[in-house]
Amino acid sequence: MELQQMRYVIAIAEERSFTRAAERCFVVQSSLSHQIKALEHELGVVLFARTSRRVELTEAGEAFLAGARASLDAAERAALDAAAATGQIRGNLTIGVIPTVTAIDIPAMLGDFRAAHPAVRIRLRGGGSEQFIAGIAEGSIDVAVLGLPETTIPTNVSTRQLTKERLVAVVNSDHRVASRRRLRLEDIAEETFVDFPEGTPGRAPSDLAFSAAGLTREVMFEAMNTDMILNLVRQGLAVTLLAPAVVPDDPRLISIPVVGGPIRIEYLAWSDFNPSPAAVAFLGLLED
Repeated sequence: MELQQMRYVIAIAEERSFTRAAERCFVVQSSLSHQIKALEHELGVVLFARTSRRVELTEAGEAFLAGARASLDAAERAALDAAAATGQIRGNLTIGVIPTVTAIDIPAMLGDFRAAHPAVRIRLRGGGSEQFIAGIAEGSIDVAVLGLPETTIPTNVSTRQLTKERLVAVVNSDHRVASRRRLRLEDIAEETFVDFPEGTPGRAPSDLAFSAAGLTREVMFEAMNTDMILNLVRQGLAVTLLAPAVVPDDPRLISIPVVGGPIRIEYLAWSDFNPSPAAVAFLGLLED
């Protein structure tokens, strides 16, 4: 049994087509079909139920697929570990980045990493902290930057606290409180807010702060990126609460400290369970 045959099985299972699998593997379909028939003969089982229109895994095929994926992962990891032993870092590095990273300069870090390890393929993933924690636990993400309220402690991942900061109120320059040097939550509780979607870690610090103060607020607008949030503030449609570092120098935007305002903690997260050589190298760069 060859590793290439396992790759063919995985490709067919994922594409549900011999034709598309052959294109994906850069082989002619007749060669791929021959290899699958040879593998089925060797194993003594049928891996695929196929007609001219449909291709599906048999029960035996489903069982084989899991082992094939594990074997390929082990083979690829063995090659990466061997290369790393000689100082050559290869493979993939998948990094999860929330929309409000303030503690580290991601582009600069990637520039340094790329210069030191040009053979590593870097993949950036946008999303939320809970999504990244789940991705690290299941192995689809190597490293992530998280932003969480101070009452939420990340679990099932290794973490390092990067920064702890109090959010500021951001208002339009024409807003009634724009000239204030500081605010309390009750000063803006009656305003219309724009914030991250309900239930997301990006919004949780603000929701928790208002709840702890016995206040309610109206979040009329929801957005997943800070550019949209700030544009709505520029238009005078809403106010918001954000980390100071994500608010640009713009005369139309006024940042005001909030006494007793929300506190947000930024973490670097990763898995200590068998991290890839690329992940270890990236974490080492951050330590330096």
